[in-house]
Amino acid sequence: MKRAFLGVRLIPIMRIVLKFGSGILASSKGNTLDKKQFARLSRDVSELVQAGHECIVVSSGAVAAGLSSLGLKSRPEELVLRQACAAVGQSKLMQQYAECFGSQGLSVAQLLLTHGDIDSRTRCENVRSTLSSLLSRGKVVPIINENDSVATEELKFGDNDRLSAEVAMLVGADLLILLTSVEGLLDAKGTRVPRVLEVEKASGLARQDKGRFSVGGMVSKLQAVKLAVDAGIETVIASGRKAGQIRAVVSGKDVGTRFAAVGGGSQERK
Repeated sequence: MKRAFLGVRLIPIMRIVLKFGSGILASSKGNTLDKKQFARLSRDVSELVQAGHECIVVSSGAVAAGLSSLGLKSRPEELVLRQACAAVGQSKLMQQYAECFGSQGLSVAQLLLTHGDIDSRTRCENVRSTLSSLLSRGKVVPIINENDSVATEELKFGDNDRLSAEVAMLVGADLLILLTSVEGLLDAKGTRVPRVLEVEKASGLARQDKGRFSVGGMVSKLQAVKLAVDAGIETVIASGRKAGQIRAVVSGKDVGTRFAAVGGGSQERK
């Protein structure tokens, strides 16, 4: 297995899927994107790519990016309005990523998917082939979002949590990182749980509440975790608001909540 330095540590080269939720990408008001967050997260991912890792970002945030353009101050309740916001905001979202990754010498590629794309055998293979080709270039970061203007699952339920697990399984990822507004799974006393061996036993700790601008929540994330770990993909839930979390997760440090892979291995890479 090839290894590379990340900072001062020598670690295995990995294929990593990182999921950025709305709660860590929106500004404090929730109706625009937090440019400082994009700059920091892009730098962190770029560091991984420069070290030789293959990285895919599954990103929410299109609705937040489109709110101000439609004259809205907060996330609308009406589904059709949320779809309209996503349609306007997706280009703004990608422009922000293009600028931030571009400043690090990397290009970005946009893929808008639906769960039907993953379920369809033909479309699934097409997505896998496209991602494999992009990753082989070494200087391109694929940015994946659900196609919210035609699909509604993320807008209603999971903030791309499930989609990130499906993508990780599709590409045979070694690691899935779910970045959120909290530092990981918390116990009844509000203390971070550092490691979980069985997701089912941890499900009772998941609270139904979620961040002000988030669509999912810990329940949604644990459902995604279960999919990934059962497929043999180690998964970590960590804070997307704390600096240095991505490097720390990849280096194996004690941050976030780490869920051990229990399945027979993720899908073979092509």
